[in-house]
Formats: sequence, C-alpha cells, structure tokens
Amino acid sequence: MSVRTYNPSVRVGNWNEDICLEEDTLKDFLEKRERGELLIQKGSKLSSTILKKSELSVTVDGNVHFGDKVMLVNPGAKDDTEVLVGQEPRATAALAVNMDESRMHASLRFEGPCGVSATRKLEPTARSTFVIRPVDNSPPGAPLTYGQQFLICTLPDEGGDLKLHSDIATFTKSAKKSRQQEVTLVEGCGYLNHWKVLPFNPLYRMEMEGLPVPANQKVVIAHCKSNQDLNAVGHVSLRTPFGREYEVTAHTCLDSHRAEKDCNHWVFVSGTPTDPSTAEKPLPVGARQ
Repeated sequence: MSVRTYNPSVRVGNWNEDICLEEDTLKDFLEKRERGELLIQKGSKLSSTILKKSELSVTVDGNVHFGDKVMLVNPGAKDDTEVLVGQEPRATAALAVNMDESRMHASLRFEGPCGVSATRKLEPTARSTFVIRPVDNSPPGAPLTYGQQFLICTLPDEGGDLKLHSDIATFTKSAKKSRQQEVTLVEGCGYLNHWKVLPFNPLYRMEMEGLPVPANQKVVIAHCKSNQDLNAVGHVSLRTPFGREYEVTAHTCLDSHRAEKDCNHWVFVSGTPTDPSTAEKPLPVGARQ
C-alpha cells in the first residue's frame, strides 16, 4: 500500500498531481464561499429566515381572531411520574414545522409537503408560529368560534404559507413511528385542511357551540373529515435538525370518562399586551358573554 510520506513540495512520487489536487480543493472552497454554500453560512441563513423570532398577535378581548399569529402549545402530561426507565413524561411542547435538513438548507423558506412535530423550545419563531385563517367569508379580525371550520397556516413569507393537512390513515400512509393518522403541511387548500375547535370539557360542548374561542386556555382541535383530534405523542420522539421532538398525529385518546386526555389538549398562545389593564380576563368554562 502506497502512503504519502512527503510534502508535495518534495519532488517525490506524484508530486505534481498532489499540488493540482490541493489547488482544486482550495478553488472549490473559495467558490462555495462566494455562493454562500458553506455549512456555517447556511446556518447563519437559517437564523435569519426560518429560525427568526416572530411576534405573536396581542388579543385585547381574550379571544382568538382570524388573522392572528399564535402558537399551538400542548401543556404537557399532568402526571410527571416516570413510567418507563429512560422515558421522561411529555413536557410542554409547541407545534412546529419539521422540514428535511437537506431541503431546509437549500431554500430560504418552508416548502411543502413537510412534516410537523412538537418542540420543547417555546420561543416564537417562524417554524412555530401559525396564522388562523377562515374557510368561509369571515372578515379578518372576526372571532373564531367553537365548531367553526378554519385553516392553520404557516407565515406567508419565510413560512411558505403552508396549510396543516391530514387524512385517514391507511396501510401505506400513516405516521412514521406511531402508525397513527399522519399530519403534514401542504401548499394546496381543500377539505383535508379544515379543522375545528372543541371545548376540552365534553360536558359543555353543546352549550358552548358558537361561542368565541378563548386564547391561552385549553381546547381540543379536531380534524373535520376524520374527526380525530390533534395529538402530541409523548412516548414517540423524532430526530430532527433541532434535536429530539415529539411526533404529532391526528388521534383521539379518551380516558375512562370518554373525555380527551391531556395529549389532545392545546392552547392558542397569543402575545402579551403592553398594557395589562386592556386585556380582559378569560371567561370560566360554560359562561356566556
């Protein structure tokens, strides 16, 4: 086996080829640096585009409105007991875009179709901020009501304006690890992108039908076609470019009282008003305005 034991400056062996190879390597490095294709340059682009911090919409009346920029946060497991060795209870996590690393570095915005996951990083960024949009002719600023169909979209610029999508699970199309109903983000818009909000307490759902959805309170988000609830799978984690994150599916988990478990509870997190006196206190469950 031939091993190079001399520097290319020493005229021994294929010294000319070694010098040309080093010159070509340096030339390729300079060309990639000019085009911004170095890994360190791609990381800096992500921090200014996809990972850029975003501002959440501030609600004055304590409700969610069409056009609001919010975060969808799962409060986490109520029981923090470690059931299995090495498996921690599900922590508080926010719905976020989970795009392939190769595509993420190549583009400056999210491109569909791509997956979603639940990240434990609760700072609002472009990948964890979503826009609430109507399906009907509701004007911007109108309150979202219980049972009303709506769209969950990413930001229009760096977010790519993708819509949260789901369909009934089949043998060939389901979540990667849990095999439950898959939830993704797509560019098109149809009935598979329609969602609705239900009160997390099933005893008050008939009475609260048509009432405004409160912000910063627990609710249940159900898929209109399959009638499955948005679910944060705590015992399944995915390897993402941003670390280990929980898998997000559309699956209803019921307890012995036929009520959704905490993995189906979500909160529309809004911004904090600059003047706390202008924000109204949230109404108790079952109360009417």
